[in-house]
Amino acid sequence: MATKQALVLGKWALLPSVAVLAAWSFVPLALTIYFAFLRYNLQDPENTGWAGFSNFYYFFKDPYFWKDLLNTILLVAGTIVTTVVGGVLLALLLDQKFWGRGIVRLLVIAPFFIMPTVSALVWKNLIMHPVFGLFAGIQRFFGSHQPIDWFGKFPLFSVGMVVSWQWLPYAALILLTALQSLDEEQKDAAAMDGTSTLNYFRYILLPHLARPITVVILIETIFLLNIFAEIKVTSVGGFAGNLTYLVFSQLNDATDVGMAAAGGLIAVVLANIVSAFLVRMVGKNLEA
Repeated sequence: MATKQALVLGKWALLPSVAVLAAWSFVPLALTIYFAFLRYNLQDPENTGWAGFSNFYYFFKDPYFWKDLLNTILLVAGTIVTTVVGGVLLALLLDQKFWGRGIVRLLVIAPFFIMPTVSALVWKNLIMHPVFGLFAGIQRFFGSHQPIDWFGKFPLFSVGMVVSWQWLPYAALILLTALQSLDEEQKDAAAMDGTSTLNYFRYILLPHLARPITVVILIETIFLLNIFAEIKVTSVGGFAGNLTYLVFSQLNDATDVGMAAAGGLIAVVLANIVSAFLVRMVGKNLEA
């Protein structure tokens, strides 16, 4: 049993690491809060002063705010639905025994390890390009003389496809792990009772996957609220921009540091509200 002196020594030993992590987390946040209440534009750096809540007011008044907020919600919701449904189906497929299953599993997981910038470039130039892309070649093969310009006509849907392709392996991996933990005796009992495939999925598999599905939704939501690279690389920010891209635009295009910082805080608050709701949902699910 550790003595009191050993416990005190352990706390002092952890202090440097805790201090570095605290500085790493809170210093950028403190600076963001400071600039959010400051009038500071890079085009006129000498004209600074206390702005109060005006940066927040003008960020809400931005003509792109509500559109980008709606895009954020649609992008997150659409990606989650796609990855959860696709992840369940993919996990069920990969849980079956077939030749080359290990290689297939490796190939399925691979997209999750590709950098978002690279995957966006691949989809934009090699898959969804209206002239040289794979989809354009398939359409021409079936007689179409004018292939679809995906990022031009359906920008939000196209970005959602790229992001869903990236996150589908994550959902499939988590759900496949959960499937492999299902009690074998329960499987055998269902088979002996002659349970239909639909009832087996509805009453055995789906309740068993409820907790991992909730965890997948929580983790994906936290990360999907901050999507940026896919929108920037595919050049659809004016049509499919989200709140993160709007903050970038305020800093990069308008060079308004104060409004960009205010937008960043608004995005952080919204993300924390969503995360807190999902954490409570996960907690209730785990307690059930």
